[in-house]
Amino acid sequence: MEKFKVAGVQMDIQLGQVEANLDRVIQFLQTTVEQGASLTVFPECTLTGYCFGSLEEAWPYAEAAEGPSLIRLAAACRQLDTMVIVGFLEREGDQLFNSLALVDGQGVLGTYRKVHLPKLGIDRFTTPGAGPFEVISTRLGRLGMNICYDSSFPEAARVLSLEGADLICLPTNWPPTSGLTADVIPDARALENHVYFMSVNRVGNERGFDFIGKSKICDPRGAVLAFANHRREEILYGEVDPEFARQKHLVNIPGEHEVHRFEDRRPDTYRKIVE
Repeated sequence: MEKFKVAGVQMDIQLGQVEANLDRVIQFLQTTVEQGASLTVFPECTLTGYCFGSLEEAWPYAEAAEGPSLIRLAAACRQLDTMVIVGFLEREGDQLFNSLALVDGQGVLGTYRKVHLPKLGIDRFTTPGAGPFEVISTRLGRLGMNICYDSSFPEAARVLSLEGADLICLPTNWPPTSGLTADVIPDARALENHVYFMSVNRVGNERGFDFIGKSKICDPRGAVLAFANHRREEILYGEVDPEFARQKHLVNIPGEHEVHRFEDRRPDTYRKIVE
């Protein structure tokens, strides 16, 4: 697999302003493509905002996975020859999900529904995703998706890594209480799984909640490739080498200092975590 460039857009999002948010997404896409990015990742609930006060308030802004916003976004991807991950509220039947869509010029390649839900914002009223955690094979590489609070459960990223992810994308809506999470978790998830990991947070204020930015892109060593350590809009860039992510056997001194991120596991001793 060839190396490819990714972008993370740390943007301000307006509550309930789907068309305006989508307009800005497409504007940002034009910029990231001009800078050579093949995949651009946006925050959690990019299209809708997050701090809704009830299911009834949020419902009019939710769409099906093949709804008009994602159809329009696919058309933009087709024109720009690019790929994007964007957060939206997904409705199916009478259920509402906090979801991500991976979109290219052909349409929606895959969706992910947030599994772990905090008592915060719209997550108080959404249905948890039922999984399983799945990796999507694309022309760029193998991509995995989690959302925000999912990153506090290392099993989520581990399963995606075992399924072959080269890059795990974590759109978030981190408030000030998540500052240490933003500082530490992306590096740890990248290092322990030897994958690329990017967290893309939003900025701005919704109904008294501030969002802190601190978006980050890490390589499989846990090294930071880009870090927007502030609360203003920014685009982060990094390069992903799928072949490097797939080298789980790390040889420092042959025969004397070697580790294998997967073969050294002892699943027979981990039963307690699934009880």
